[in-house]
Amino acid sequence: MLAVEAQSFGGPDVLTVVEAADPTPGPGQVVIDVAAADVMFLDTRLRSGWGTQFFPVAPPYVPGGAVAGVVAAVGPDVDPALIGTRVAAHTAASGIGGGVPTGGYAERALAVADDLLVVPAELDFVTAAALIHDGRTAMAVAQVAAVRAGERVLVTAAGGGLGALLIQLAAAAGATVIAAASPAKLELARELGAAQVVDYTVPGWATEIGAVDVVFDGAGGVVGKEAAAIAGSRFFGYGNAAGGFAAVDPADAAARGLAVTLLPDMLAGDLDWPALGASAIAAAAAGNLKVTVGQIFPMEAAAQAHAAIESRTAVGRTVLTVGAH
Repeated sequence: MLAVEAQSFGGPDVLTVVEAADPTPGPGQVVIDVAAADVMFLDTRLRSGWGTQFFPVAPPYVPGGAVAGVVAAVGPDVDPALIGTRVAAHTAASGIGGGVPTGGYAERALAVADDLLVVPAELDFVTAAALIHDGRTAMAVAQVAAVRAGERVLVTAAGGGLGALLIQLAAAAGATVIAAASPAKLELARELGAAQVVDYTVPGWATEIGAVDVVFDGAGGVVGKEAAAIAGSRFFGYGNAAGGFAAVDPADAAARGLAVTLLPDMLAGDLDWPALGASAIAAAAAGNLKVTVGQIFPMEAAAQAHAAIESRTAVGRTVLTVGAH
């Protein structure tokens, strides 16, 4: 099969199309004929050599933590009736460091059978792939936040895939949504339901907004810290595009009565992640959740996809299409 391999750590140009062995499903696994592969900001960080203390990946390897396509083969203990089913899933390599060097930037990918989400015919594979990471996380944040009608909700990194979903979920709950993003992404945020948009590259942007009840922080870093300073009730940090999760001082948060929840807290909780993923797929298929895919590249142009993400101009999700699907 064809795959895209990171042959060393470095810039986007280390991504090269290669011939690779077809994966063989082991116990509890399936092989997916890949139609679309999600491209994450994390993929670009790992390719650059960042985070090896957390994700012990070593070149050469095939990146990619989520795909959508059709089940082509199953492991010895997996129901063969799954073959031919339209699915979306994390790849078996999504927990990088588990000994699987082949991810989703390939014509075929391994996935865990229990992680499969069935993709209805009315939902295309590109959209399904874009939902694997962002969909369940957005549903989790929305569930834990329990936004109420009339609350003021600030979404940072609002032009990203996850931020775009959270704008819609908060607006649907009756909240007044304020979206903070870079200038090129503000119009999208308004189209998705934000009542106010703010350019967070301008000094003092948070002061312009004033107090809010809830913050959904996809930016992290200094932006997230500035957002936390105006949060009155709940702060949810799930992104680190600006450099690490927001550093919210626990003593200050306690003194203000601010409940702080970070993504690791949610991952360690008792949320039903498969059900959350399925609910995101169902909402998108029904037309109740718009998935913003701003960039689509053929698999062979994975280096261009990484460059687009690193330029910080990418809007929404970035997805690779594979083969003739």
